[in-house]
Amino acid sequence: MSLSTPTLTLKRHLLVGAVMTATLVASSSTLAATTMRIAHLNPPDPTASNSGAMTAVFKQLVETATNGEIKVEVFPAGQLGEDANVINQVGQGIVQSTISSAGGVAEHYPRIGIFDIPFAFPNIAVATEVIDLESDFGQALADDLEAETDGLKVLGLLDSGGFFQFTNSQRPIETTADMEGLRIRTMTLPTHEAMINALGAEATPLAWSEVYTALQTGVADGQMNPIQQTSFANFDEVQSYLTVSNHLITPYVWLINEDFYNGLSAEQQTVVDWAADVAVDAGRSMSRIIEASDNGLPKLAEGMEVNAITPEARQAFVEMAQPAVRQVIAERYGSEGEALLASMLDAIDSASTP
Repeated sequence: MSLSTPTLTLKRHLLVGAVMTATLVASSSTLAATTMRIAHLNPPDPTASNSGAMTAVFKQLVETATNGEIKVEVFPAGQLGEDANVINQVGQGIVQSTISSAGGVAEHYPRIGIFDIPFAFPNIAVATEVIDLESDFGQALADDLEAETDGLKVLGLLDSGGFFQFTNSQRPIETTADMEGLRIRTMTLPTHEAMINALGAEATPLAWSEVYTALQTGVADGQMNPIQQTSFANFDEVQSYLTVSNHLITPYVWLINEDFYNGLSAEQQTVVDWAADVAVDAGRSMSRIIEASDNGLPKLAEGMEVNAITPEARQAFVEMAQPAVRQVIAERYGSEGEALLASMLDAIDSASTP
């Protein structure tokens, strides 16, 4: 039986109406979507850096759990500028979030320099327990940072990729005497500069983007970074010696614009907090994977001679470097800095006790 013309016309109108309604709903959903831009300095590949892993996990979890209400855009490899400048953008709401090194954070919150007491952390397990937003010290640090800065909220804390090691182009570093005269690139942190200078070397503060060229051209003889940063930056191409010194661990601080966060619904905030916690765990795990993989120390050992500082030699490094860094903390960060340092050292002692 054939349908009458009025019936066909009615069906067409119903179909058109349904399509228009669906289009309007889709458009409304798109317009209502909130964009969260996250910047970091490291490669985007989640298997190459901890911040690459963190942002990949965070993006997938947030977009899925909010059903697309929050869209996450990631800007890796310093696309939006150096850390300190991007933190400015986060504070102003131009960028919603960034995972920043201690060097970038220091320009906005100098007391981050308390982490630069050399040889303070005995192992990575203790560092993981202390440098965490869920720890008493981690929450105290976050509260202090938020109180001292404008428009910033701490979303996560983790180590920047493991212990710092020395590399250089001149000679193996086995004792403090081997540091004499070496120009070592540091972050623009007075605590880093004090440590290097106290060891008889010459601190050469440079932005991350300048380090490879400085090592290549001899502006700097060496640098200090965790294994993963040294590896993905290909410093083995322009350095001859790697010394396993385990002398520092510094944090990555994951920041978010406070107004942006407060503007999210309670449900969205819960998703963002949960996704950040999972992403931080993923970042820590990726750091350990890189260290243990062929992209870590084995890769660097192909191009550089590797040695380790002995426990006996380590004590001389401690005795030369720690007083200089403590003096900087006392002079530049005052009683608040000394109190925060004492809190960190107490947390390290507590985490080190079986």
